[in-house]
Amino acid sequence: MMRATSTLLARFQHPAQVVAAGFAVAIALGALLLSLPAATAEGVSAGWLNALFTAASAVCVTGLVLVDTEAHWSVFGEVVIAGLAQVGGLGIMTMATVFTLLVSGRLGLRARIAAQTETKSLSMSDVRRLVLKVVAFSLVCEAVTAAVLTGRFVLGYGESFGRALYLGVFHAVTAFNSAGFTLWPDSLMRFVTDPWICLTVAIAAIVGGLGFPVVFELARLWRQPSKWTVLTRITVGTSVILLVSGTLVFLATEWRNPATLGGLDDGHKLMAAFFTAVMPRSAGFNVLDIGQMYPSSWLATDLLMFIGGGSAGTAGGIKVTTFGMLAFIVWTEMRGESRVNIGRRRLPETTQRQVVTITVLGVALVAVSTYVLLALTPYKLDQVLFEVISAFGTTGLSTGITASLGTPGHVLLAVLMFIGRIGPLTLGSALALNRRTRRYELPEERVIVG
Repeated sequence: MMRATSTLLARFQHPAQVVAAGFAVAIALGALLLSLPAATAEGVSAGWLNALFTAASAVCVTGLVLVDTEAHWSVFGEVVIAGLAQVGGLGIMTMATVFTLLVSGRLGLRARIAAQTETKSLSMSDVRRLVLKVVAFSLVCEAVTAAVLTGRFVLGYGESFGRALYLGVFHAVTAFNSAGFTLWPDSLMRFVTDPWICLTVAIAAIVGGLGFPVVFELARLWRQPSKWTVLTRITVGTSVILLVSGTLVFLATEWRNPATLGGLDDGHKLMAAFFTAVMPRSAGFNVLDIGQMYPSSWLATDLLMFIGGGSAGTAGGIKVTTFGMLAFIVWTEMRGESRVNIGRRRLPETTQRQVVTITVLGVALVAVSTYVLLALTPYKLDQVLFEVISAFGTTGLSTGITASLGTPGHVLLAVLMFIGRIGPLTLGSALALNRRTRRYELPEERVIVG
């Protein structure tokens, strides 16, 4: 096993290629399992497109679906989906690293580099310890979430313990890993007034979406914000701003909408708006009918989905750290300063270029994909843009048109989910087989901008 793993890793020249290949293999295996007759409730094959799309959605922790999850898939199929979401949320190389450690207790250099690339670890010396902490923390959070949900389903909805435990574990896995799959056709809309369900799922999604390095640092230094790293400060600060502003926007926009918040009392309106602000960070559950929201709410959701959650977590999007650093870069340029400073630290120029590159690539990918999907389908711009950003941000929210986009549209969304999960920059690095270092500098010339 160790020799086979080393041989596989040796075939790739860049660790990002290992990550991309790992996710691709996981999607292929998941599609194979879901295409088995045993995976569907009717005992017939789901077809290659449905199996591939669902596997991509699960591994890329998105939640977009072509069919009703509970009605179409058997228990075996649902377990496969939850398993794929678990693997996709923790990360392919994280799972491979744990398996290697369990088998041999040793971790080769190439495996360490690959795991470091995926977990965004800042040094290779702590890769092994960090990976084990990530897995342990994830399982504990999922266990707590599952316990709360199970108890609520038993006490509040009269489910048998076995059924409640199944529902609790499934939704704990999909919530913490920001996968967005549910076993009800209306997502979580039936629980819009239930704080035990709504807040538990929202908290699990927030914790999973913050990013493991940030969560671990907060656990150690939550009483000492002055000692937080720049990563933690940007992630926490930007996340709080987005959650508060998102809640206020949805409250203001949907307050009198009879199809969404209009029929709820003030307390439940606040909870539903908060939940709706949390989910675009990549979790993908909904307690309000997305298709009945006003276009202005769709636009706000588009922005939140595109930004996503924290780095090295289960969320997608360009990441709140990228968005936060981009704001600092713009502010620095507006002030005419030559160095980007965040707190008492200076942002390296290489990081600044990565921020701009990720943002531009994300915008370009969304724009091109939206144009292609508009040409392939009869739907309006706001609906198509919503679906595209939901796929790219691995969010899973939908206005209700996903299943009717046709084969080309479904393939496009699957590709977007894959790119969104591994990251545009990671994919670009994986495709750049030859890395060259320029040994000379060309003369500089000023160009008019703006």
